[in-house]
Amino acid sequence: MTVKGLISVIVTTYNREDALAVVLRSLARQTDRDFEVLVADDGSGPATATTVETWKAKVGHRVEHVWHEDKGFRAGEIRNRAVLAARGEYIVFLDGDCIVRPDFVAQHRKLAEQRAFVTGNRILLSPDLTARVLRDGLEPEIWSFGKFISERLRGGVNRLSALLKLPLGPLRQIRAREWKGARSCNLAIWRRDLDTVDGFDADYAGWGKEDSDLIVRLLNAGIVRKDGNFATGVIHLWHKEADRSALPENERKLAQLLKGRDVRAKRGMSLLKAKPMQVTEGGPA
Repeated sequence: MTVKGLISVIVTTYNREDALAVVLRSLARQTDRDFEVLVADDGSGPATATTVETWKAKVGHRVEHVWHEDKGFRAGEIRNRAVLAARGEYIVFLDGDCIVRPDFVAQHRKLAEQRAFVTGNRILLSPDLTARVLRDGLEPEIWSFGKFISERLRGGVNRLSALLKLPLGPLRQIRAREWKGARSCNLAIWRRDLDTVDGFDADYAGWGKEDSDLIVRLLNAGIVRKDGNFATGVIHLWHKEADRSALPENERKLAQLLKGRDVRAKRGMSLLKAKPMQVTEGGPA
């Protein structure tokens, strides 16, 4: 069963407005027009708000800026805030440095299935090619496959497979119970299923494993994994490695989760419903 109504694309960002502008540009080129964009801003400065405002008219759909104060890496919580502000029945999570091809929304709509979430893959751009995309206005979202082959030969991209389109059929369910390898930079989930697990767990502070935690709880709730590989691949801009000082503690929390059958987040969306949420037209006040 495909999605018949509005799709909400949630784009997570933090102080990288040049990359965000390129991602919003790629969303403006979507062949499927029945979607909205919510920029989940983890405490960026005013430049990000300005970028969102600039692209509102260009994307051609509802584009909202959901922001909270910068108190360190809180990607899980800001995604939850964006989900609460969303109007769609189907949510696609995308990172603010992941460029999408023109059929990205259409492919996710096609792959949607009841009681399943869809995980996509990506190709990585080199630091040099990323710099040229951001500096020179290159548009990899509309490049031909031949152009990507040329960039691969020059070392500009790490692989080509994520750009291929293959009708995998039943093979898309081959990892139905596998949590490893699923990333929130390209992940689609029914809103009702997010409500079931209460969204991301904001108990994860700092970078790492908050997306794995969500996937494990979805699986615990009986919601299976469906691969979007060879259909929904994104183009990931290079960035410096994030601060990983919180990773050991987050790995400990995930290991504890894996021992049980918990479904609900310890600090999920329900805790935010009673709090005011900043969804702005022009950015943070």
